[in-house]
Amino acid sequence: MEKNDQQLIENFLAGDDASFEILIKRFLKTVYNFIFRLTGGDASLTDDLTQETFFKAWKNIKKFDPEKSFKTWLFVIAKNSARDFWKKKKTLPFSLFENSEGFNKLDEVAEDKPLPDEILEQLETVDELEWKMKNIPKKYQTILFLRYKDDLSVIQIAKVLDIPYNTAKSQHQRALRALKERILHP
Repeated sequence: MEKNDQQLIENFLAGDDASFEILIKRFLKTVYNFIFRLTGGDASLTDDLTQETFFKAWKNIKKFDPEKSFKTWLFVIAKNSARDFWKKKKTLPFSLFENSEGFNKLDEVAEDKPLPDEILEQLETVDELEWKMKNIPKKYQTILFLRYKDDLSVIQIAKVLDIPYNTAKSQHQRALRALKERILHP
């Protein structure tokens, strides 16, 4: 029977190093893919930041709150590791495109066109969708990947990105509209 994350953490804290190895194997691919998107596809940097993420998780696992999601906790560590790297480089890919009132031009997208789920049914391949995704702002790519590829809830996305829930919810909607616009008007 497969152990859940909390059982593995408890076993690791009790001295079973193999339990942490199981956690790494369980989450390595999703954390790597998340960081890969944050780094713009830089494989070498992704390798380094993924390793750093799991090292920080190992080092700080005693601080993990067992009432929370381990996956979300890992994603927060990964995001912070990437953010720290970009701060040192003096460029942040996490820049916001809204003004102080929260206005964004994407709010003007007409709603008389098909809904995103109707559009997605029209796409021929996943590759085409991923290509379209690359042509929307990075912050929206991140939100959509976290939601639909990494299967995080909007609440978990807010925690990972360290933004208020309502901001995550509105950015998710804007991301869907941006993708819809890119699909309708390539």
